[in-house]
Amino acid sequence: MQKKNIEPADGTRILIVRLSAIGDVLHATAVTHNLKRIYPNCHLTWLVSPPADSLLKNNPDIDELLVWDRRIIDKAFARKKLGTVLHCLKEAKALLAAHEFDIALDIQGLFLSGILTKLSGAPRRIGIHERHEGNFLFMSEMAPDTSEPHKIRRYMTALEPLGITADKFQPGLVLTLTDSQRAWAKEFWQDHGIELGNKSRPLLLVNTRTTWPDKNWPARNFGLALRQLAPPVQIVFTGAPNDVPYIKEAQQELGRPSLSIAGETNLSELAALFAEADLLLTGDTGPLYIAEAVGLTTLSLWGPTHPSIYGPLTAGHHFILSPHNCTACCKTKCRHKTNACMNAISPAIVAKELISLLK
Repeated sequence: MQKKNIEPADGTRILIVRLSAIGDVLHATAVTHNLKRIYPNCHLTWLVSPPADSLLKNNPDIDELLVWDRRIIDKAFARKKLGTVLHCLKEAKALLAAHEFDIALDIQGLFLSGILTKLSGAPRRIGIHERHEGNFLFMSEMAPDTSEPHKIRRYMTALEPLGITADKFQPGLVLTLTDSQRAWAKEFWQDHGIELGNKSRPLLLVNTRTTWPDKNWPARNFGLALRQLAPPVQIVFTGAPNDVPYIKEAQQELGRPSLSIAGETNLSELAALFAEADLLLTGDTGPLYIAEAVGLTTLSLWGPTHPSIYGPLTAGHHFILSPHNCTACCKTKCRHKTNACMNAISPAIVAKELISLLK
């Protein structure tokens, strides 16, 4: 299945298949950026699923964005509705059939993404070595495996068959904001009573929740850490509508005025707001990578996952690793059912690092 490296000629039409999730889609922008940097005359199309598509709009490395909602087929699979599954795949085939591709790069490595890569009709289909079963069945060739643990560096192996080796890789995520988005963000903060650009009143954003329950630091601990900050620090909680109860718990423990904008923005709006802030406190979740992409300094908390696998590769990002001996299991649910690794992170340690970064 392995083929000799062949560099794409000018005008080569390349499809990127990376449907979700938010952080992983942003990680994959490093692939398209390096591909377009070295082969600027190739034509890049990206197949993506909402809501992550909003983060790829205006991306200068992407010539065309194809949006296909995988959430529908995921629900159909879970409910064993075969008719709906087939209908969704027919829609995907019709969407892809309107285009002609020379090469397809599957940066997701799922059985589903493999099917979509095959449906693209690209004669050359390159897959990456991930832990998912069956994806290789739909590929014409596989990228070389790597001992590198980091997801982005593993994604980059898809470019080796195109002549882009690891030594040519330049780190960095791409998320482009328009002038109107930046103006909107400034007005949003002003309307919410937030002062920008005052070093004596830094703006700290706090994201309390992640998509994995066992990557969550207790809401009470956020409050305990934040209450040690001097009052001039402006504290704003971000998140989804479902995060509101946890934010309220953190605010209650904080014991002084703070703002919550949970559920008030979409992803692209959140990115614009991040670009105006001074620091983000978060776990390992999508907003961490939105922050990296827009240049916002971050402090992130790590337990069941590890920054050597998922963390930002660019400068300006700080990590607190759990001191617990059971860390980096990469399991969505704690096998001990105690979430001990995240609980072991001390609010005092987090507060000390926040104080240092906000000086």
